[in-house]
Amino acid sequence: MRDYKMLEKIGEGTYGQVYKAINREGRVVAIKKTRLDLEQGGVPSTTLREVSVLQSLNESIHIVRLLDVEHTREQERSVLFMVPSVVQAFEYLPMDLKKFLEDQWKHELLPLELVKVLMYQLLKGVAYLHGRGMMHRDLKPSNLLINDSNPDVPCLKIADLGLARVFHIPIRPYTHEIMTLWYWAPEVLLGTTHYALPIDMWSVGCIFSELLTGQPLFESDCEIQQLMCIFQVLGTPTEEVWKGVTKLQDWHTFPQWKPRDLARAYPDLGSDSVDLLRGMLQYQPARRISAKEALKHPFFAELDKEGIDEYLAVQCASNNPSSAGQGQGE
Repeated sequence: MRDYKMLEKIGEGTYGQVYKAINREGRVVAIKKTRLDLEQGGVPSTTLREVSVLQSLNESIHIVRLLDVEHTREQERSVLFMVPSVVQAFEYLPMDLKKFLEDQWKHELLPLELVKVLMYQLLKGVAYLHGRGMMHRDLKPSNLLINDSNPDVPCLKIADLGLARVFHIPIRPYTHEIMTLWYWAPEVLLGTTHYALPIDMWSVGCIFSELLTGQPLFESDCEIQQLMCIFQVLGTPTEEVWKGVTKLQDWHTFPQWKPRDLARAYPDLGSDSVDLLRGMLQYQPARRISAKEALKHPFFAELDKEGIDEYLAVQCASNNPSSAGQGQGE
């Protein structure tokens, strides 16, 4: 760590702290410091997984980049330093999408064009992950980092890949308790241990709705309440709508709600917004729109994709000499 000067602590999560730091070249970076409890088996599996995943994703400007990994000792305790970096033009501003939205909503809802810019980048990042057979499994606003130096085209990157897993065929059983509750897919809430890439698209749909409306779509304190929130909006699922749902581990006899017309539920949104949202929030995982398909949706028809890609290639590239920051979050 002699190559880095610690400046200030900017975040803390389950496995350690995140610091703002500067390297010998004068580049501002984020240092994620994970303390190792050797008595408990050493490096946490999520840390090893995050390092492995990030090292394989360095080509994408839509994923937080891992610049360096160093194993060192501090005060006689083993410590692992991870150095992910998000380029921040002009000034250092640790910001995640959650904080960005909170600041924006103090004034008004996001303009639709800004929603398109943010969703375009999010979907590009998810498509990149999925194209390499990887699930993020914990997509939420606090895990999406923002450089808002350009208010018209903020740079968005996917972060915190500690829960990311490689998707295998045939599908392997995975951990049930994975994502933040508000963004859980219904198949996870109902106890399935065999899930795949569509769980990320459900989370993307929840984030999309939040960008459009200024509030979480499904907000609750426990899993059963979360299911009720979903059912009240999309209707209680049946075998006709979702084949096999009644055979899932945590399926019970639930109250019967009819699905709401999303166009009426979102009266201020255009038909393209509602149609894309509906595609992401399909009960049957196989019917959910993929990230790659979503990028071709008419919702993005008027977006200058080529211009945005060219701009982001410069502003969000990992070798940009501008300052970089890490948003807070676990």
